[in-house]
Formats: sequence, structure tokens, C-alpha cells
Amino acid sequence: MRCPLRYDRRIRDLQYTKRLASGLLTYLPAGSRLTERHTGGTASARYCYWSWMRHLVSSAGHGLDADPRVVAELGPGDSLGTGIAAILTGAARYYALDVVSFADIDRNLAVLDGLVALFRQRARIPEGEFAAAPILASRDFPDAILTDARLARALDAERLAAVRGAVASMGTDCDGIKVAYAPAWMEAGAAPDENPDMIFSQAVLEHVDDLETTYRRTHEWLAPDGFVSHEIDLTSHGFAKTWNGHWTHSDRAWRAIRGRRRFAINREPLSTHLRLLHDTGFRVVYVHRVPAPAEIRRDQLAPRFDGLSDDDLTTCNAMVLAVKA
Repeated sequence: MRCPLRYDRRIRDLQYTKRLASGLLTYLPAGSRLTERHTGGTASARYCYWSWMRHLVSSAGHGLDADPRVVAELGPGDSLGTGIAAILTGAARYYALDVVSFADIDRNLAVLDGLVALFRQRARIPEGEFAAAPILASRDFPDAILTDARLARALDAERLAAVRGAVASMGTDCDGIKVAYAPAWMEAGAAPDENPDMIFSQAVLEHVDDLETTYRRTHEWLAPDGFVSHEIDLTSHGFAKTWNGHWTHSDRAWRAIRGRRRFAINREPLSTHLRLLHDTGFRVVYVHRVPAPAEIRRDQLAPRFDGLSDDDLTTCNAMVLAVKA
């Protein structure tokens, strides 16, 4: 059995070779521009629907606010589709917390149309298309959360026109609906226009180098009693030949493999995220670990990782819910 989120060994070997070559390429003039052309956002409405519903259903299932008014997303990239899905389930404000405003308006409008169709169909949450991680007990449409009355309000024709206007205008309040970037959110002293009730991320925190500051700033930005919902992909992302082989690279080898990429991985295990959440003032209320057999031996671990717990060494993905304490 391998990690359910990754590909087979032949594909991983090819990914590793390409990552190593492109990492070295980034040290050449213009190398970074050749190897990083976009942020990895998705134009798939089904992916955005799948992603938001997992966060929504998991939050509701653990006693958290299943109808947040203000939501924010860490690192959405050039597609704001998951945040748009939140708006289509009743949120009035969505803030994209990213270092740069990457938004592609035409892409986001197309995703909006696809999401509206999925919610109107009360579509089942996709299964097996994007990941096999069994985070949800059921893939059925969550009627108990998204009731007929709630959906009728959220998908009202006038409200949808306001949503479309907010997506197209980026940052403008359109009849109470707002979709905006907050690129300065990591700066000390930066104040949000509104404090989010919920901050979420989908396979983003494994790419963040300054995790402590990120967790601290999200704690500061959240409204009182606000919460975070993070799904974290702890695999090697093709930076090694096995799903957890990134923990075998020495620091020197890692510098060559990573190169000067802005969007690599930080190689931190789940325990680091849980510790930092605690240290920055959160109370963790739920952790869903996706286990996978270790594909490396302990004697292969790089010195900085030789103290990894068995849980860390065999956790390839996790969803974590934590409340602002």
C-alpha cells in the first residue's frame, strides 16, 4: 500500500529527476522564470466544490460554525474558486490571503458558473477524482447543513448577480458581497477590513517557509471564537522518489533540489504544525491523519529528521481544525 494521494513509483521517479534538474536550473539567469510560470490554481469547479465541502462538512461535524459570514483562504493562487464556493453557501465576504494578487477574473467567473450548477443539482461530493483520503464519512450532499432555505437564499438570482459583480470587480462591495485579496496580511501591524470567522487552506501550508508567523498572523486576524480548517499534504510532491523520501535529503542536497523556487515544500511533519498551532494560541479540536506505510528506513533519514515519530513518518496527509483560544 502506498500513500493514497500520490502516483506510482515510475511517475515519482520521473518527477524527482525533473525536480532536481529544474532546481539546478533556477540558479541560472532567468531560471526561476522558466520553472515557475503560475501558482497552481485550478480552473475546475468540481475540485473547488470538493475542497470547500470537505472543510464545511468537517467543521460542522465538530461543532464549529457551519455558516460563517466572513471567510479567508490561505494561498489560493490564481483561482479563487474554493472561496467562491464559500460565498455560494452563504458567506458574504471572502478574502484571499496571498503574497501577491494572482486573480484571473475570466477563470474565476467560469468556475462560478460551474459551482452554481453543482449546488443547484445538490451534487454528491466528488469521490476518488482528486484524492483518496477518506476525510468524510459520507459523500452525500449535506442537506442538514445546506438546507433548502439556506440554498434558496444563497442562490437567489439577485444575490448571484451581486456575487458575479464582486468576482468581476475584485475588492468592490456589490450589494453586500465582497471578494478581495489581502496581499499585505503577513506584514506586522496590517489590520484586516474585517476579522474572518473562518480561515482555511487546501494543500498550502506545506509550501509555507515561515509557518510560525503564518499561524500567529492567522490567530491575530481571526474574529473571537474564529477557527481554522487546514488540509496539509505532507508528501514529497515529487521532490523525492518515494512519498516520504523528502525526509532523507540532507540540507545540502535539499538546497540543490529546491533551488530558488518560491513554491517548494517546507518538509515539516504534522507534529510541527500541531505544535505551532498550540504555541500561537489555538486549541486543536480535530485531527484527521491519513496514514501510509513508510517507504524509507529510519537509517535513511537525514540528521535533522532522525527524531521523527512513527506517526509523523507514516502520515502523508492531514486535516486539522483549531479554534482561536
